Amino acid sequence: MAPLNHRHAVGIARREFLQVGVSGFLGLTVLDWLGAIEARAATPGSASADALILVFLTGGLGHLDSWDLKPDAPEGIRGEFHPIQTSAPGIQICEHLPRLAQHAHTFAIVRSLSHIHTNHLNATHQILTGHPQPGAFFDKIASRDDFPCYAAAYDALRPHRDGTPSGVMLPTFLMEGPLVWPGQHAGFLGPRHDPWQIRKDPSQPDFREDTLRLPDGFAVERLQRRHDLLSVLAAQRDHLTARAESTADPLAARRQQAYDLLLSGRVGRAFRLDQEDPRTRDRYGRHMFGQSLLLARRLVEARVPIVQVNMGRVQTWDTHTANFATLRDRLLPPLDQSLAALLDDLAARGRLERTLVVVAGEFGRTPRIGASTGNNNSPDGRDHWSACFSAVFAGGGVRGGQVVGASDRHGAYPATRPYSPADLAATIYQALGIQLNTELRDRLNRPLPLCTGQPITPLFGGSSA
Repeated sequence: MAPLNHRHAVGIARREFLQVGVSGFLGLTVLDWLGAIEARAATPGSASADALILVFLTGGLGHLDSWDLKPDAPEGIRGEFHPIQTSAPGIQICEHLPRLAQHAHTFAIVRSLSHIHTNHLNATHQILTGHPQPGAFFDKIASRDDFPCYAAAYDALRPHRDGTPSGVMLPTFLMEGPLVWPGQHAGFLGPRHDPWQIRKDPSQPDFREDTLRLPDGFAVERLQRRHDLLSVLAAQRDHLTARAESTADPLAARRQQAYDLLLSGRVGRAFRLDQEDPRTRDRYGRHMFGQSLLLARRLVEARVPIVQVNMGRVQTWDTHTANFATLRDRLLPPLDQSLAALLDDLAARGRLERTLVVVAGEFGRTPRIGASTGNNNSPDGRDHWSACFSAVFAGGGVRGGQVVGASDRHGAYPATRPYSPADLAATIYQALGIQLNTELRDRLNRPLPLCTGQPITPLFGGSSA
């Protein structure tokens, strides 16, 4: 594969822009891009999703206290919570997820995820990129040698030509003191592919679109060039509108669509949560979890292909102490309310089948309560555990109402085929229609695989073989 061709901020070199002119550029580039989207959507066997909402439970939710309860396990393993029946026959989840229990027919649970890293930074990199962090033996902060997150890889392979970001991360930046969590950036692809970072709670009354933080790769002069280009495009739009009214131009409608796309400001409007129906905001919950997932829905409707929602600040789900009280009183109820509202909303608006929703942390928690794997753990806490944990998948072609994989009777190890973070990445990329054998190039121009795993095919009704 040839090295990635890093282009102008809006996807065309200045020299090419001057050679072909703006109308020629739109006639041959953006228009073809719009046509390609239409063709891909109409092609059988192509991508099952055009967007991803990744709900990241930073710190790691205990699988035995949420998606994979073990009521018959010995005391000290089974925990304080009870399983409840769901809308999917034979599937039970935690009693503190009652709304999601009524949506189980729409989602699938994978109960045999597994990897080897039990520290937050390395594990986060693996879940958010599908790769081990280069050079990491224990905690290693983010660097430009890391693999790219999903949004960054998508941006490098399918750059938008209209200024729409390929990825947005919200509402927190995973950082503690000097430690910046890896997996949030473009890594070796460079800062121009970094996703946009939103670092403000959308539930706050002063949240507005100006809270958007552009990635570090956006220099002032690039923004000025974009502004100048859009000014030219605005003038050209008026000219083309008049021309379309007086000629039988077969590309007029498509060309007008291209200009409207570039000038609509739909992404900016997505941040105006104050314009959302108050009843909808109430259904999601007037808290950070709820309003963040509502914003994610608005962003994918604004054609942002990948949105990562960090459900909490760094290590929010890291329940070394008071595991059950923290989950019962503070974490599970808002997750239950917000995620159920998101699934409802996407389905009602016709977006669920085109939006893959993935809910995962970087690992699970120890099966034995109070057990320590090297961290300070209280008698009522659960430590890090990566040998076996769960994730939830919905939309994007996922066949709901099923469990994929199984853990052993204590929830300690996979009892069936284990699925790795690389398999998670393969599932995401395949759902988005990206070839899994694609190569990327690092800063030394060395070829590196986009993905090394295999899709979790039973999620989509396929065989696990």
